Amino acid sequence: MFLYVSAGLLGTTLRYPYELRDEDDYFDDIRNPKISQDMVELASHILDTKAAHFDPSKFKDEYENALKALVRLTASGKTIKAAEPAERPSNVVNLMDALKASLKGKAAAKRRTHAPASRRTPQRRAARKPHRSAARTRKAG
Repeated sequence: MFLYVSAGLLGTTLRYPYELRDEDDYFDDIRNPKISQDMVELASHILDTKAAHFDPSKFKDEYENALKALVRLTASGKTIKAAEPAERPSNVVNLMDALKASLKGKAAAKRRTHAPASRRTPQRRAARKPHRSAARTRKAG
């Protein structure tokens, strides 16, 4: 990747040759899927309808334009203020408030369950968890 700077050329190597791997090591295990003729025709139709001539003069690179504006501001000696990040609502929960709310909920639930036995629906017992041995509960290390 190269970046053109007014004073010269800056080159950056993305990968060194020893970092590159042979593609056969990764893609040999992938089998060629059997694709039906209908799917091939559908893909060809999509490509044909979406294909168009690219006119670079109509393309506006907003990132490049913003970067150029920042470079001009910096070159003119003006200070650049970073935009304030949008304040996100905090997901921090007050533990005491949550506990109090849960206790209030249990008290209301207890009052509701004191209905006469004839109106209560039968409750099922939860299955008991099997006992785990001490060896399974110990942590390694």
